[in-house]
Amino acid sequence: MAPPLTILHQDDHLVVVHKPAGLLVHRTALARGERAFLLQRLRDQLGRRVYPVHRLDRPTSGIMVFALSPEIATPLAEAFAERRVAKRYLAVVRGLGPEHEWLDYPLREEDGSRPKAEMPALAALTEVRRLDSVELPVQVDRYPRSRYSLMEARPRTGRRHQIRRHLSHRGYPIIGDAKHGKGNHNRFFAERLDSPRLLLAAVGLAFDHPVEEHRLELSGALDAGMTALFRRFGWAGHLPPDSVRLTRPRADLEPAS
Repeated sequence: MAPPLTILHQDDHLVVVHKPAGLLVHRTALARGERAFLLQRLRDQLGRRVYPVHRLDRPTSGIMVFALSPEIATPLAEAFAERRVAKRYLAVVRGLGPEHEWLDYPLREEDGSRPKAEMPALAALTEVRRLDSVELPVQVDRYPRSRYSLMEARPRTGRRHQIRRHLSHRGYPIIGDAKHGKGNHNRFFAERLDSPRLLLAAVGLAFDHPVEEHRLELSGALDAGMTALFRRFGWAGHLPPDSVRLTRPRADLEPAS
């Protein structure tokens, strides 16, 4: 039996949980045969229906918001769709990632409905920043030593696999990414560092509450596997805490025109 989901925040209108890596959010046509879903587990745990308002890829862990009614789901989903939600991710990538950069190039959708080459290219923008790095005395690729970086990513658009594809295109694939990454580095982390998962986690969300007069600023801790890896690499200072801050709505913070 799966352990209870960690609930970061809950009120009369919405609930925020930690999604474990490898767990699908809900049933899809591409998930035939799967029996475990975050939506179902959360519904059973709370004893009531919940409504997803955004998505996380199956291998990605981190913060997810669910509405507790259809009336709340609509404005929350609109806030995500209209880019009024600030998102923060942490990723471990191959190589010495850029200190700070805007990754601004379009991406074609990957929804499986038709060949990707036939899909329109859509604008996509991700801000990335290198927080730390490590060099290991191990030859994984053609070099005698291997370097890896801890990257912060803040997507400003919401394309499918956006962070994974942007970092890979830039030459810094995320460790554990079976589709856009490098197999030899993925195997090294899985076999030698006990880290077989995609090393990408949604660790921050901030948005105006759809009903109450405050802004929710949420930070989510990493799971045990990523936490152990961060400590091993000397990155413990970058471990995010579980925290919830209630502040004034963003519009109140902007100077009057």
